[in-house]
Amino acid sequence: MLTEHEQDIIRRWNDFYLKPRAGSVNDQRKWLVEYFEEFNTNPPVIGAYHEAVQLKSGLTADIAVPKGSGPFPIVIYIHGGAWTLGSPATHRKLIKQFAEAGYLTIAPDYRLAPENPFPAGFDDCVFTAHWAAENATRYGGIASRMAMGGDSAGGNLTAATLSSIASSERGPKFKAAILIYGAFDFARLVAVAKEAAEPLAKAYLASNYPAGLDDPRVSPIRAIKPGAMPPSFIIVGAADGIIGDSRTIADAMNRAGIENELHILDDMPHAFMQMTELAACREGLRLMFDFLRRHV
Repeated sequence: MLTEHEQDIIRRWNDFYLKPRAGSVNDQRKWLVEYFEEFNTNPPVIGAYHEAVQLKSGLTADIAVPKGSGPFPIVIYIHGGAWTLGSPATHRKLIKQFAEAGYLTIAPDYRLAPENPFPAGFDDCVFTAHWAAENATRYGGIASRMAMGGDSAGGNLTAATLSSIASSERGPKFKAAILIYGAFDFARLVAVAKEAAEPLAKAYLASNYPAGLDDPRVSPIRAIKPGAMPPSFIIVGAADGIIGDSRTIADAMNRAGIENELHILDDMPHAFMQMTELAACREGLRLMFDFLRRHV
């Protein structure tokens, strides 16, 4: 049962998330950063935090280094934000929690739509995967033990990136995927929730809309086949409007023989894994890090 404090956190978040204010995309980005200041307070103490490390021209990443001397397993973390919002700054506490758990964590500030429509953000995530395999040793990372994860749009980009890399014989190898309330079937979302999903799809795909909805790099559910993904941890809240996508990708992985765990946490909304005052968030983190310890 949720405490009154937990109910208040969720109520305020739903008012913000489900009833957005009118404003430009830059206004929305500013408001999201301001809102998540509450959830980014009291971050864990880690070894080091390097902001805006240049990976290539136009692409930087925040890199969180665990305490100790390594070598550290690596997590590439792809932030959420509906392909148009968010940055490593909105997810800073969660990024540091990965480092606290012992993972060198690389969080790319990938290009956002609508200024940079698909495939810009996807391409940045693929580049980050290759960059990490080649350069993470500079920060104490070990490329033979890599995972990738992300939330919401970041979950979509994680599944799209990993399945794309798996189809290439020369790509880096990943031992695990972390898929946090992701949108994995963009075409279905537009079909069943057109009013909410179609504007995002048009912003993300631009001139590729609607044909691009069926691209497996956009709707990665279409890429799921044997060998397409490493063992995958899938987590979503029972009160999340896109819970169906987590169930669907877990079912597709089961049919394809891909190891996965699906966790559905009672009463939890979208974005709950950033809200450590919620007991379910703390349980979700425990489950996630247990999965990583067993696979990476």
